[in-house]
Amino acid sequence: MNEAILQTEVQEFIHSYHEDTSKLAFAGSPFPNVSTSELLQQIESRKAIEKKLPTWFNEKKICYPPKLNMEQTSSEKTARYKAKLVEGKTLADCTGGFGVDTFYFAKKFDAVTHYETNAALSQMAAHNFKILGGTNITCVNRDGIGALENTFYDVIFVDPSRRNSSKGKVFYLNDCEPNVPANLDVLMSHCDTLLLKTSPMLDISVGLEELANVSEIHVVAVKNEVKELLWLLDKKSDSTVKIVAVNHNSDGLQQFSFNLGETNDTVYGPPSRFLYEPNAALLKAGAFQYISEAFRLKKLHKHSHLFTSDALREFPGRRFAIEKIIPYNKKEMRRGITFDTANITTRNFPESVSTLRKKWKLKEGGNRYLFFTTLENEDKIMLICAKV
Repeated sequence: MNEAILQTEVQEFIHSYHEDTSKLAFAGSPFPNVSTSELLQQIESRKAIEKKLPTWFNEKKICYPPKLNMEQTSSEKTARYKAKLVEGKTLADCTGGFGVDTFYFAKKFDAVTHYETNAALSQMAAHNFKILGGTNITCVNRDGIGALENTFYDVIFVDPSRRNSSKGKVFYLNDCEPNVPANLDVLMSHCDTLLLKTSPMLDISVGLEELANVSEIHVVAVKNEVKELLWLLDKKSDSTVKIVAVNHNSDGLQQFSFNLGETNDTVYGPPSRFLYEPNAALLKAGAFQYISEAFRLKKLHKHSHLFTSDALREFPGRRFAIEKIIPYNKKEMRRGITFDTANITTRNFPESVSTLRKKWKLKEGGNRYLFFTTLENEDKIMLICAKV
């Protein structure tokens, strides 16, 4: 890490630069001790995390790694959520990286160790923790799992990354670095609780096959986009696995939980007054089979994952008032489409959104929502809705 980056005039330049960075790349760095590439890295990486990491963005004298590292790190929202899931006095982050998760764990634990194999990143994280007041964090430039040795922690956190050679294949934890399944016994022998973060690309059933002692799985979404899966492993856990679907949005936190394998009764029925679309976390968690009973809703079709009711209910997802139900045939559709702009969603329907837009000459946008789906009797319909 180049200490010259921390000079007041350099920091002022980084924080006040709002022009196209290609202009700076052409003109070159105005500072003799800071190269153009170093300056561009700080400006571009800082810009990339403005909304994701406001605490880091607003603080002076923070150092940033390349932009790619910033794109892969947790957001402050998801980091705060992780910290709520575990407790104790000591925690080891075996894959420390830029240190966002480490920083929020440190707000809850007495002592946190940040392990990172990249020397520059380890040094950078240590510097940033000092600036942000993370005085109870120790940074160690070593492989986290290899460094455990005779140390015991209340909690160990691991965020494995997928190896480049595994791209295009089915996602397995064995394809990640570090290989958690291969090191699971070692990890569990050095802690009471293991918290594992994985990509949302990982199939939950595949993860359960590769891991043991799973007590909880948290599917974490931000603004209806699943960002990560969190796996809590506990040596005392029984065979019951709790699934928690969480969605952070502008209205707060939508949350729904269930025990995997529980039997629930799903009631089916045709569309009535209101339509419900589960959020992305619910869908990833496979919670759609529990929704009917939990929220007293009827499901349109086994594979449609849309629900309906006569009375408006609270629901972790989008809610709509159904204005019209149009059978999907040429005559009824031509009569029913009296507009040229709408938002389109398909659920268990044979035609894509792009095909439907072209076929019925519909532009995107506006306050009208169209759902193309299939009913329990296999009839195809279009629902014209307004958002509640």
